[in-house]
Amino acid sequence: MPDPAVPPTPPVPLDALLARADLGLRRIAGPDDPGVVVHWAHTSEMADPYPYLLGGELLLSAGVHIPQGAGPGYFDAYVSRIVAAGGAALGFGVAPVHDTVPAALVEACEMHGLPLVEVPPRTTFSGVARAVWQLMAQARLAEVRHVSEAQQGLATAAARPDPVPSVLHQLARRLGGRAVLYGPEGTELAGAGGDGGEEVRAALAELARVVRPGAGRPTSASDTVAGTRLVAHALGNGRGFVLGVAAPQRDPGDHAITSVAAVLLSLLTGEQPSGAGAARASALVRLLLGSPPEEVAPLLGGERWRVVHGTPDGPAPDGRTPDPVAASALGAALGSALVDPVGEAVRVLVPAERAVAALRGWTLGVSAAVAPHDWPAADTQAARALARARATRTALVRHGVRPALTDLVPPDDADAHARALLAPIAATPALTDTLRTWLSLHGSWDRTAVALSVHRNTVRQRIARCAALLAADLDDPDVRMELWFALRRT
Repeated sequence: MPDPAVPPTPPVPLDALLARADLGLRRIAGPDDPGVVVHWAHTSEMADPYPYLLGGELLLSAGVHIPQGAGPGYFDAYVSRIVAAGGAALGFGVAPVHDTVPAALVEACEMHGLPLVEVPPRTTFSGVARAVWQLMAQARLAEVRHVSEAQQGLATAAARPDPVPSVLHQLARRLGGRAVLYGPEGTELAGAGGDGGEEVRAALAELARVVRPGAGRPTSASDTVAGTRLVAHALGNGRGFVLGVAAPQRDPGDHAITSVAAVLLSLLTGEQPSGAGAARASALVRLLLGSPPEEVAPLLGGERWRVVHGTPDGPAPDGRTPDPVAASALGAALGSALVDPVGEAVRVLVPAERAVAALRGWTLGVSAAVAPHDWPAADTQAARALARARATRTALVRHGVRPALTDLVPPDDADAHARALLAPIAATPALTDTLRTWLSLHGSWDRTAVALSVHRNTVRQRIARCAALLAADLDDPDVRMELWFALRRT
């Protein structure tokens, strides 16, 4: 079996559940491993639970499925299927069916290395499941608090008289490792935290060379050496500086903390602007540190804005990204210095009072005029307008009445997108058929089950499997729309 597809929620250590006095759970077989974690709790009385497991579950059963006089062979097969499905542990409820946990089940779990937990009569399975969700919520809250406190600490460090060493020291402390700033020539300009040994230092310096600015080079890279996690980020100011981080472990939220530090160091090591440039840099810092866009917008010169996406009519110099000079020229033509080349397009943030007209040599998509808090929506509008402009070979398209998706995307691109999006489930027709029927019936479990002639729990299991394989939130209407669009192309 491949690694189980698990949700992006913090897992719960099995030991944390066992430590809950209100549950009274007791491990009676399997490894006493503190690394065993549970991603969810699932109750099933099926003799073969494999088809209903996604991996990472604490499977709960009262033994209703156990036939009279079942021998070791039955329990061996039962436990082996749980292990094959990626189950994390088995919880067996004592009463009302069994007075004790069957000895053959204990032996099978011990043999297959599956933790077996005895659930006392006073503890309901729903109570166990609720405890799992409570512990997950506590872990998520701790993660958010960890990131929030780290961001505040980094912001405070950036305001000190020695900002670069202070930010590195704060980052190293928050990650429990070492943080290093490398110069354009690869030399270590500043560092903080334990060095991790010569091997780790050399490997981190080499990783920093990998992400140094250059054609075709990545902006970040990671590796593991001597049990230490290494990460290198090219700072986004175009001056060749690189942030390197070495930490003995990777905790949830560490990526977000490192990214904030990289942005702050990019500002601190960049050329210091003046005048309007200083206002833009101040606006960026305020946004990063949590100021609402409405408070930042006056520094940029407007209260309502349009987002413009543009692509040059001719081929880009490197085949993908527009030339930086051309991107700056587009911003100048639109009367804005807020320019961001991204992929094949250039994004420009333009005050709404400035007219946007067609420009020779460019294809443009323009959003509606919006307040700062709607910038993300305007960015999406501009992207869609540009896609329509390119598909219809029009110099400029403004966001208006929403066109059909099939008008926005060229057929070949739509087919390629559909194949890529649905690839994780394409080899399993039962999943694609269930997802198509479920979406067409507006997410109705019962109507989908009738249409497919299966049990409604089978529909739920298949849809959960689709969500895990696609790494998608199927409760999100935008996700549903995109999947429906893709399914119609297959």
